[in-house]
Amino acid sequence: MEAIARVVAACAGVLLIALTIRSVIRTFVLPRMARDRIVQLVFHNVRRVFDLVAGRGAPYAVRDRSLAYFAPVALLCLPVINLALLLAGYALIYWGLGTTPEAAVRESGSALLTLGFQVAPDLPMTLIGFTEAALGLILVALLIAYLPSMYADFTRRETEVNLLAVRAGTPASAVFMLELAHRIGAVERLDSIWERWERWFAELEETHTTLPALAFFRSPRAEQSWVSAAGAVLDAAALRASTLDEPRNPQVETCIRAGYLALTAIADFFELPRPADPKQGDPISIPRGEFDGAYDRLQAAGLALKPDRDQCWRDFAGWRVNYDAVLLGIARLVVIPPTPWIQPGVPHPMMMLQTEPVPADMEPGLVTGGPAGGA
Repeated sequence: MEAIARVVAACAGVLLIALTIRSVIRTFVLPRMARDRIVQLVFHNVRRVFDLVAGRGAPYAVRDRSLAYFAPVALLCLPVINLALLLAGYALIYWGLGTTPEAAVRESGSALLTLGFQVAPDLPMTLIGFTEAALGLILVALLIAYLPSMYADFTRRETEVNLLAVRAGTPASAVFMLELAHRIGAVERLDSIWERWERWFAELEETHTTLPALAFFRSPRAEQSWVSAAGAVLDAAALRASTLDEPRNPQVETCIRAGYLALTAIADFFELPRPADPKQGDPISIPRGEFDGAYDRLQAAGLALKPDRDQCWRDFAGWRVNYDAVLLGIARLVVIPPTPWIQPGVPHPMMMLQTEPVPADMEPGLVTGGPAGGA
């Protein structure tokens, strides 16, 4: 019976090592979207701890300070968990080859951490120890190479978020973005923004599905978020396509398409619920009254608007329905700052904390967001 148990233990050790190597490859090497159960368990349980510490009902400022550490802590837990799994897997193999449990653990730890205080009794165990030491070194090397790549992607993402704050305010507002562009005579210059953000959305989809921890890395400023910025650009593009009386610009429509494809891919990676086939006429989270308030504000600012307000609303809702559910789902997942048109009950931006005073002639106004699913 002991011989059978040792064989089973050795086989279990090999399986555990194989699963750990697969997890490491999926996390640090594979250049495509791939869910991994080990990574999911680590991030899920670390998030539960942070939610317990901060409290789901705590003010946003408290949750933001706490969740700023969530992704880095969870990411640093991954190699620790992987090393622990490798140690356990090799310990099972050593025990299966005839050592005592204590000696198996010491042999595994000595090889994995390249400490060398435990000498293998024979050639087979020595060779196995070599493979364990190599895997430990490879894992550390991958982590060292992984972090710079992730922070490079983070920097590119946040550069555009910061640049948008100049044009759309903080929190980002689609209406203020169009108002300001009109005031400074730069409505035509918005065309370059649609093209730049189409590329930004394409990079977002690639980086945030192959490096999913990036989704939880928060902006340096608590009032900003990549989700809020994405929503503001998409809403501004939807207003440009549906409401502004300007010649049709295909770049606006491709920007919206790139945006909802990127957000949909990220939502699908995190298995967030969403409509399978959103179409015009489905309810969106912005009530008609909210749109009318935005229409009136744009009209008062002097922008040329299409005269048929009802058709403008239908067209805007037809664009928004594509990304509405996924935008709100991702916002809830990553916990974004209070942002109109993404979160219900958000007050007027001027009533929110501002890091710098906003001149009266550049007031970033937008009415509150409605409850999700409201028509």
